[in-house]
Amino acid sequence: MINSDNKATLSFSDGSPAVEFPVYKGTIGPDVIDIRKLYGSTGKFTYDPGFMSTAACNSSITYIDGDKGELLYRGYPIEQLAVNCDFLETCYLLLNGELPNAGQKKSFTDLVTKHTMVHEQMQFFFRGFRRDAHPMSVLVGTVGALASFYHDSLDITDPHHREVSAIRLIAKMPTLVAMAYKYSVGQPFVYPRNDLSYSANFMRMMFGTPCEEYKVNDVLVRALDRILILHADHEQNASTSTVRLAGSSGANPFACIAAGIACLWGPAHGGANEAALTMLQDIQKQGGVEKIGEFIKQVKDKNSNVKLMGFGHRVYKNYDPRAKLMRETCHEVLHELGLQNDPLFKLAMALEKIALEDDYFVQRKLYPNVDFYSGIVQSALGIPVSLFTGIFAMARTVGWIAQWNEMISDPEQKIGRPRQLFVGSPTRDVPPMTKRG
Repeated sequence: MINSDNKATLSFSDGSPAVEFPVYKGTIGPDVIDIRKLYGSTGKFTYDPGFMSTAACNSSITYIDGDKGELLYRGYPIEQLAVNCDFLETCYLLLNGELPNAGQKKSFTDLVTKHTMVHEQMQFFFRGFRRDAHPMSVLVGTVGALASFYHDSLDITDPHHREVSAIRLIAKMPTLVAMAYKYSVGQPFVYPRNDLSYSANFMRMMFGTPCEEYKVNDVLVRALDRILILHADHEQNASTSTVRLAGSSGANPFACIAAGIACLWGPAHGGANEAALTMLQDIQKQGGVEKIGEFIKQVKDKNSNVKLMGFGHRVYKNYDPRAKLMRETCHEVLHELGLQNDPLFKLAMALEKIALEDDYFVQRKLYPNVDFYSGIVQSALGIPVSLFTGIFAMARTVGWIAQWNEMISDPEQKIGRPRQLFVGSPTRDVPPMTKRG
């Protein structure tokens, strides 16, 4: 954060004295106005619902340029990372700031691998849930419960404790997600295996059974790995902000990640890929590609409740860079599984083409986002729709923990405490019962 020579002056039309604020420059991106002394100088707060124009922290982890359609992890374009790195390399980068060399990658991979098992008593937590419980409900409970087992890494002021907690969360999340799935379908839990990669291990824990040995398919494993990389972090989104806010109180990392999972569960955040797949399935039921024109008319109709899911983004005002990569992955997976003629994929391609060429969508910059394709890919991999957001949580855990660790290490960090514009009743006296209407 560089102090700029530029200053921002706030003036008032009621004759109150003007106030000057410093302006800071980041490495890239918009400048920010430091308003921390606003209340002390003026007795006033800013009003910014949804934090549309507010930087709540400084960070060196992830950068998004929505107008350019650019996503950088520690300065590296997501397009390069998704092609040249695996998920654990990306995890190392997000946690440590640099990509690992061969020795560092091996040490980090070994460390994560050796922490993938969960305490045997965790199975009793699962048995406390109904079989039809939503996986996100199960994950909120079981991830929060990890704090009950690992008292040796809860001192957030100790960098070593924070590092151990980070490794444990990254390592155990796939195991917990797979356990949630196995419990829901009534199959026995599958223990992790140390000779498999992170993503291959997860696929085996998901789809392996004691009846026969699970055969690892490298194409499908790579597809999952790419999904994880593309979702690993995304700057100060709602769930990441939740993790930071929870962490600002001094809460332990397991509790903070559980809070992030709870926020991600919301359909406006983590449920978008599920909504996009449901939309495609609904169009397919109504007649498929031939009904796209009719569907588009309904989307444009202001009096209609029909929405185009998987297009547009709060931040990206250009083609989501993750969507391009997910589209390629979608082709690879469907080809590998012999599903090139999959009606949903054909429908998705036709819908994408129309939306990209229609002035209505072009003018509004409603480009396909990563959720548009990831639902199709996950469905092809055999992952049930109810678990889509759980996969998202598994991927985002490293981003959450990196952001949490950065916040804890920030000397400017304070407990989060947003202000409000109060519009309720002014002070009044409590009337006796006989005079209450």
